[in-house]
Amino acid sequence: MSPVERVQAVLSGRQPDRPPFSFWHHFSPQQIHGPAAVRAHLDLLEEYQLDFLKVMNDNGYPHHEPIRSIDDLASLKPLGGQEPEFARQLDLIASLRRQTRGQVLMSTTIFNAWAVLRQLIQPPQQHQPPNLDASADAPSRWIRQAWSTNPDAVESAIRTIASSLANFARRCLAAGADGIYLSVRDDWVESPEHPDLYRRLVRPADEQILTAAGEARFNILHVCGRPRDLRGLSRMPHIHAISWADRAAGPAIAQVRDWLGPAICAGVDNLNTLANGSPQDVRREVHDALAQAAGRPIIIAPGCTFDPRRVPPQNLRALAEACMSSSY
Repeated sequence: MSPVERVQAVLSGRQPDRPPFSFWHHFSPQQIHGPAAVRAHLDLLEEYQLDFLKVMNDNGYPHHEPIRSIDDLASLKPLGGQEPEFARQLDLIASLRRQTRGQVLMSTTIFNAWAVLRQLIQPPQQHQPPNLDASADAPSRWIRQAWSTNPDAVESAIRTIASSLANFARRCLAAGADGIYLSVRDDWVESPEHPDLYRRLVRPADEQILTAAGEARFNILHVCGRPRDLRGLSRMPHIHAISWADRAAGPAIAQVRDWLGPAICAGVDNLNTLANGSPQDVRREVHDALAQAAGRPIIIAPGCTFDPRRVPPQNLRALAEACMSSSY
């Protein structure tokens, strides 16, 4: 089977010749856009013979005024999806499509409206694997407090960003992406004081973005952090696969295999095993993930990005080799 056929088999619930796999990490600031970004993606794809390409997106959101107060939220305006930061990502997608010639499926990263807003409040100094302690996220606390003070202002900001991201998603597909990799995190949104805030405020925005990518054939919903409601999230429209940290955060594959609708994209611990384990540890996790799936076809992948400064190449090779030599 080709990489495309292998992934498509899993998406349709059929057994491929072997488990498809992929993994990804944030590239250096010099490799975010342009030829260096294209080369970085292709090097990872070719070095490990990945079955699909998750296109990284650290180009940022086109808004340059700091968000420091509730009044600043009004500075957010609807965007068409082709502004400079968006355009750099669209160029990357188009270049990768030309280089790969359709031989692998490409899902391009879009951070949801809540994630974008928190980055506008506190721009990240360096992208890296996530902190699973959502309570430590100061920008999310700021948004929740703003919601308590002025819910209309926060809702308007989320809707404006989501509409802009929906326009961007359509342009990503037109540029050559096979789908979007929508990154959401409901544990950032909700708290004991705001137990239903994701459903009320953010889920409609996420569904708007997914609907904009409704014609795609490879949309992945990535649930970052510790999922509070994986079952509910998996029922959003136009999702072909769902990615989450089954090892570091849960739930385990065995707990969801019988009811999770979209294809499973999980199985390897990006925070611990890949970084600190041996190649044999990585191979054991791959085989254990397949055993947990109990015959259900799955895509093998880490729970989120890995840190290339900590993960030895031999562990990545072990993941690839374990998949290439396995069957269901």
